[in-house]
Amino acid sequence: MFVAANRFRVIPSEAEAFEQRWLTRDSRLHEVPGFVTFHLLKGPQAEDHILYSSFTVWATREAFEAWTKSMQFRAAHGGAGQSKPQTLGPPQFEGFDVLQTITAPAEA
Repeated sequence: MFVAANRFRVIPSEAEAFEQRWLTRDSRLHEVPGFVTFHLLKGPQAEDHILYSSFTVWATREAFEAWTKSMQFRAAHGGAGQSKPQTLGPPQFEGFDVLQTITAPAEA
C-alpha cells in the first residue's frame, strides 16, 4: 500500500470556503484502479493558519502515480489555483510506503 498526503496551511478566514470546495468537488477517485480510501483531515489552528491534510490510500505506489497522470486527476484538479488564495503557500506533498497495517477485529 501507498499513502499520499498533502498538507495545507489554510488562512483562518478562508477555512469555510476551503472546506466547501473540498466537500463539494467531484474527486473522480472512485474511477481509478488501485484507489482504496480518502480522508480530508482538519488539524490544529495556529495564529496564522489552520492545518488540513488530504490523505489518500492506494493499493500501490504505481496506482497513485497512474492517478496523477490520469484524465480523472486533470478533471478533479482543473480549477486549482484559480480562486482567491486560501492557503499560505502551496500544499506540501508527503508520500509513504506502508510498512505495517493493524486493523480492528471484525465485530461478530
